Amino acid sequence: MTLDTTPKIDGLGLPALEARLSEDLKFLCWPGKDWVPPREGVSDMVIIGGGMCGMVAWMALKTGGIHNIRVLDRSPEGLEGPWLTYARMETLRSPKELTGPAYGHGALSFQAWYRAQFGSDKWDALDKIPRPMWMEYLQWYRRVLEIPIENGVSVDRVVPEGELLRLHLSGTTATSILTRKVVFATGRDGTGEPNIPGFVQGLDRKFWAHSADEIDFDALKGKRIAVVGVGASAVDNAAEALEHGAAEVRHLIRRKEMPTINKMMGIGSFGFTAGFASLPDEWRWRFMQYSFATQTPPPHGSTKRVSRHPNAHFHFGKAVETATESDGAVILGFADGTKYEADFMILGTGFNINPMSRTEFGEAANDILLWQDVYTPPAAEASSDLGRFPYLNDDFTFREKVPGQAPWLSNVYCFNYGASASLGKVSGDIPGISEGAGWMARALAAKLYAEDIDKHWQAMLDYDKPELDGSEWVPSEAAFAGKKEKVA
Repeated sequence: MTLDTTPKIDGLGLPALEARLSEDLKFLCWPGKDWVPPREGVSDMVIIGGGMCGMVAWMALKTGGIHNIRVLDRSPEGLEGPWLTYARMETLRSPKELTGPAYGHGALSFQAWYRAQFGSDKWDALDKIPRPMWMEYLQWYRRVLEIPIENGVSVDRVVPEGELLRLHLSGTTATSILTRKVVFATGRDGTGEPNIPGFVQGLDRKFWAHSADEIDFDALKGKRIAVVGVGASAVDNAAEALEHGAAEVRHLIRRKEMPTINKMMGIGSFGFTAGFASLPDEWRWRFMQYSFATQTPPPHGSTKRVSRHPNAHFHFGKAVETATESDGAVILGFADGTKYEADFMILGTGFNINPMSRTEFGEAANDILLWQDVYTPPAAEASSDLGRFPYLNDDFTFREKVPGQAPWLSNVYCFNYGASASLGKVSGDIPGISEGAGWMARALAAKLYAEDIDKHWQAMLDYDKPELDGSEWVPSEAAFAGKKEKVA
């Protein structure tokens, strides 16, 4: 049999796609049957973060029949995640065909969303997904699934309360809520903070910004801009400064040469996604440390976006050691003894993973088990950055550093970049996000079921709906001729 691969939604518009998706979900009996015994005044799950990670986590949980969920996001509607705030690339670096948060539903994919509106010819001509368009798709994803995200709500602290967790809130009339489980679907900095190098300590904030900050690029027109780093965020911010009329932009790069190979891209597979978490510590560390050491190169398009400007410069072997103010400018001193005078500096230095920096945990952050507490790598594979990643259970939950000191951490799920050292790239990046959500949802459902096992047992005992009512057969007396013989 030959499958008909002719597109059925090309150019028909979103209403046609939405009708198809609705039918597909109906055929799959979505959402799943509600099976979790309710607890008055208690949510079964609170998802912190209404961006891509939070929404696909919600989708996975609803598919599994977990319905008593709240999704909270501190940002206004339409600004969840980085896409329209500090992400400044023109396009995503991921291949356009990746299904991302579609969770196994073709009609929920970006490709379906795009083809329905613009058709196959434009899809074929599309190289990479424009960043603002990706956010448009995510907003449609939220709308078509009717995900009940509560915007403008910040979770300030998570504290145990018996077997439950109390979340202290701001931005809403309710000061707190009770829940059984909580998922941190908080993106790149979800278990840490922006990486701020020590050389800016004491330097007036008017002279510098991190790439994750709001930056007034119009104010950089005619200015000399130093960009520290050469990763994706560094080049994207450099390009923004150049396009807003900066007099010059100089990349100050610690490395001797440009990283050009994305090592993780070469080993991406279902096997890696499924198998990474089961590897011994030394192999998990080795893979992640090598990825860190070789560094992911900036995207091709983003780099060309910078280098096409004649006033853009890439300086290698320039490790910044000092930054001091002088006559309204900032003087940057390098490890090789040279200096550069800039009007403004952008730190494209990424994020640190450091649970101790997360105010949501309070002092209990010190109770979280880290990789540096568990594994000592060979000297050639040392990495203090990797050592600060949380050492998670295989269901995405945190572990306590001292047994018995903070058992409630096993009810907190790390569904963000912080999980990558323990479980792989299944909770932040587009390629593996649906697999990660399904994995977490199954583990979470198993835990909820076990916690309510007495109620499920009682429900089985109490169930008394007959499938047969007695009308399906007529009893009769059996008549057997002959005499039974005795067996010797």
